[in-house]
Amino acid sequence: MRKGTLISVAAVVAMTFIVSACNSLTSNNEQSLHAGETPDPSGTKGEPILLTLRHTQVKDTQKKRFAMLQDVVKATESKVPGLSITLDGVEDKVNRFEKLRAEMAAGNPPEIFDLFGGTDTKDYVKAGRLLDLTPILNELGLINKFYSFEEFTVNGKIYGIPMAGYVEGLYYNKRILADHQIKPPQTWEELLAAAAILKAQKITPFAMAAKDSWVINMMSNTMWVRTAGPDSVQGLLDGSKRWTDPDVVDAFEKYHTLIQKGYLQEGSLALAYAEQQNKFSSGEAAFMFDGSWANTPLLDPEKSSIVKDVGFMSFPAMGGLGDGYINGGWSNAYGFSKKVTPNQLVAIKEFIRQMYNESMQKRQLVEEGMPPAMKLQDTSNVNPLITEILNVFASSKGAFPAFDSRIQTKVREKLERGMQELIGGRTDPSTLMADIQKQQEASNKEETHTK
Repeated sequence: MRKGTLISVAAVVAMTFIVSACNSLTSNNEQSLHAGETPDPSGTKGEPILLTLRHTQVKDTQKKRFAMLQDVVKATESKVPGLSITLDGVEDKVNRFEKLRAEMAAGNPPEIFDLFGGTDTKDYVKAGRLLDLTPILNELGLINKFYSFEEFTVNGKIYGIPMAGYVEGLYYNKRILADHQIKPPQTWEELLAAAAILKAQKITPFAMAAKDSWVINMMSNTMWVRTAGPDSVQGLLDGSKRWTDPDVVDAFEKYHTLIQKGYLQEGSLALAYAEQQNKFSSGEAAFMFDGSWANTPLLDPEKSSIVKDVGFMSFPAMGGLGDGYINGGWSNAYGFSKKVTPNQLVAIKEFIRQMYNESMQKRQLVEEGMPPAMKLQDTSNVNPLITEILNVFASSKGAFPAFDSRIQTKVREKLERGMQELIGGRTDPSTLMADIQKQQEASNKEETHTK
């Protein structure tokens, strides 16, 4: 079951980063992965092999990540005679919800592309668009080197290789809290009390950018899992749970409290995601709910004034079944088109060798603070903030995937619009949950008819 699997994964992470008793990638395995050049697939040296690689490292804050990808591409091209890889950069939301969907519908995705797990992967497998990677991972000796393929496994076959892990939680400004004699809040009541003190001192309690609706639902997702439990999303899908259940509505009522008391960043509906990070990194807000991927700009002295003051913690307990669970896992991966030639397949295998190994995963961890997807032998020289992030993951009761990796598209879209309306004062939690439940029932019914 998903809950049990993720709990066991969290335990493995704990062993890796706290007890340091992880399964290791041995140097012999590393050497064997890279030993020798890839044989020419066609028997003709230099025969052109063309691949397009769709990536999402297009933001200014992702320059280091993009540089690592470029290095992987160069190494791959050097190993495969005649290979040329074209890098196609697309913003992640545009890639996931627009461009890749259109390409999948038309049957012409790039050979390599950024792939989201869960529902996205299942839909593309059903359409016959994704390459089964199970035999390749076995051939390359990688099948047991990863923490989890769960988000990319359909009917026992693996269709995506996670690039890195993530965990969502509460960033906080240590100096602001210390200056106002506030300890990092461990409960919802403590969080509200801290927000009240901060607002009275004209300090924004929560950095928040609500123009990009998915940003709102990071924190609300964690809040309703806190109150309703880690299995709530599965319950919504199978009908055993309802958005109108008191323990679900409770989370949205509490979120509404933050709105009504003015604890969220002013004018958030007009602000794009980057403005949330700017508000926090400038030292103007005490808290920011975000993912581990946000650490890069926060630790950049050219972009952040709080490099030495930023901390990371799990969201406070709310008195529900989900206290202690975190939104985390391995939901972003590289996927590969099923329509590749034998020559392209050889090149893809070499790309996998170059991308997924001890040195590259360690480089991602040290330079970008990206929790590894693979079990590392060495986790030294990591920034203290990254250690805090890894410890949140490791010390959790378990992990649950982001709701939008499992919930139906129409439900997600309705919730996103509804949360913007909640912030704008155009609806209330009870009305919103009733509307979402109607869409949930319609989407569940539609899925039942199409199976």
